[in-house]
Amino acid sequence: MGIVTGLVVYAIVWFMSLFLTLPFFVRTQGDEGEAARGTSQSAPASSFNLRRNLLINTAIATLIWAVIAGIILSGRVSIEDINLFALFGMGDSAY
Repeated sequence: MGIVTGLVVYAIVWFMSLFLTLPFFVRTQGDEGEAARGTSQSAPASSFNLRRNLLINTAIATLIWAVIAGIILSGRVSIEDINLFALFGMGDSAY
């Protein structure tokens, strides 16, 4: 795995895990009992700390990326293992 491939995989993992970690530690305006006028009760309250969520997301994404990079670099999984066209007989392997 090259440097660019590693960065792209990390970016994909980071953004996918962001959707998982955004709801962590969220207190809604309805929970705190002070809904601002014109907003929904389910909107985040002013105490929402995005920086903390991004740091937690970065830690989780780094761990997931390390596992993925370890599997790829170990050679346990190759492109032939995930080549669905050759697996299902829909064509020759391109690699």
